Amino acid sequence: MGSKISRLPSRFPVGTRYVIEGRGGQVHLRYLEFPDGRQIQLPADLAERAGSRGSARRQLRQKATARKF
Repeated sequence: MGSKISRLPSRFPVGTRYVIEGRGGQVHLRYLEFPDGRQIQLPADLAERAGSRGSARRQLRQKATARKF
């Protein structure tokens, strides 16, 4: 596969593809494929982390509203 990076650029060249490979409803591979053939692996658990951040925010809001009453 390709390399791993910690931060994505803000812009991509025309022709860059976002590829998700999975089986049975489970994501196995996620990567960006550039027009020149390079591939950059993306973490498979990115969606889980984004969801957990949202639920953490909801919990903070619930605590804040509970204190008001």
